[in-house]
Amino acid sequence: MVTKASLIRNLVKELQADNLAIFAGAGLSKPAGFVDWKNLLREVAEELDLDIEKESDLVTLAQYHVNSKRNNRAKINQVIIDEFSKDISITENHRILARLPISTYWTTNYDNLIEKSLSEIRKVVDIKHEPIQLLTSLRKRDVVIYKMHGDYLHPTKAIIIKDDYEKYLLNNGEFYTALRGDLLTKKFLFLGFSFADPNIDYILGKIRASYSEHHQTHYCILKRVQRLENEELADFEYRERKQKYFIDDLQRVGVETLLVKEYSEITDILIAVEREFKRKTIFISGAAHDFSPFSKENVEKFIFELSKEIIKLDFRIVTGFGLGIGSSVIAGAIEELLLSGKRITEDELILRPFPQTTSGEKNLGELWSAYRKDMISFAGISLFLFGNKYDQKTEKVIDSSGMIEEFEIAKANNCVLLPIGATGSMAQKLADKVLEQNLQPSISLDSVNEKITDLEVLKERILEILKSLKK
Repeated sequence: MVTKASLIRNLVKELQADNLAIFAGAGLSKPAGFVDWKNLLREVAEELDLDIEKESDLVTLAQYHVNSKRNNRAKINQVIIDEFSKDISITENHRILARLPISTYWTTNYDNLIEKSLSEIRKVVDIKHEPIQLLTSLRKRDVVIYKMHGDYLHPTKAIIIKDDYEKYLLNNGEFYTALRGDLLTKKFLFLGFSFADPNIDYILGKIRASYSEHHQTHYCILKRVQRLENEELADFEYRERKQKYFIDDLQRVGVETLLVKEYSEITDILIAVEREFKRKTIFISGAAHDFSPFSKENVEKFIFELSKEIIKLDFRIVTGFGLGIGSSVIAGAIEELLLSGKRITEDELILRPFPQTTSGEKNLGELWSAYRKDMISFAGISLFLFGNKYDQKTEKVIDSSGMIEEFEIAKANNCVLLPIGATGSMAQKLADKVLEQNLQPSISLDSVNEKITDLEVLKERILEILKSLKK
């Protein structure tokens, strides 16, 4: 079995390598309000005069119903449409997964929650629910979803009865090939999946047999067996032993398991994964017209060298090209990328220059707010420097209101907040706010909040904080 800390660490690593895929089972959709297989087929069982609570082979149960209707599956088709066409809100787990850079999803679910969560944040989704669709790809897609058991909008082709499973290799063999390829090259996280599906069992077994010593390690999260109310101790211990043997068998085919007490822990794990993944990216908020008590030249050198060192620490930088600051941030980052032989891509540096004019329906303020939210959504750490600007109306230097907005967005996004009070202006006020409201009890800003005349010293203190966040 894998520990929670180890799982989080490994998932973050795979996200950074753009190598994580998700396999979603019914358990991922159930918290949203959709029924599980047992409840989906409850009415079908009643028509057969069978007790759904006594049935474990639900595929065969569905086949019995079709047999009783002389191979007419209209009832089951309608059950699928009625259940999964409900307008149900997506879960927090779906939202977190959608925000993460995951480009491959596999699912046995009929519902549309995965694609709905991705579309909400404007990702381009390519859906494959029948083999013929594997021959073409949606241009500029962000994500591909393989719905290997079909889609509720096409219930006649849904995989649900024994006939469907027996003929799967014949009618849907291309999905086998595609999934086998992904299982060999990507790391999968199985969520809400019971592994009772014979298709998945078959594929995992074939991979294990073909690559006995060199297969990928995948991960799943399962709920630990709990003793039921009024359950005999011997019965509970029996179920507990059976789960242990099941986990051992998953390990045999390359799937490491994390047991959780409650499924709500999955959300906590995904939150931790997102937080740790985003901590690789630092949003730098800064603007300056007045550089006092330092000179403009010294500040530009300080920002330039700081950006270089941030890239050296293997952080990604996102910046909005703030006046008096942004140019030095970009120059320092680009120089270090070139010196280290890295490509200048958004994997290393994200630039978001603010639009200066508009003739559309939204004013500049609205555009800038949306822009700020987009920029900061990439980051797990937000660094605030100086924060002043020249006001043409009053002809005075004033604090930057934009930095306040960026601070509040970063706070709402659960970013690590690093206002560098030693640089003065709005950064100083934000540092005081962090301290007064105890917004970050685990991180001390004292070393960068006192008066500092040597910018080299300030740079080293900032870097020490950033290094501590990497541990």
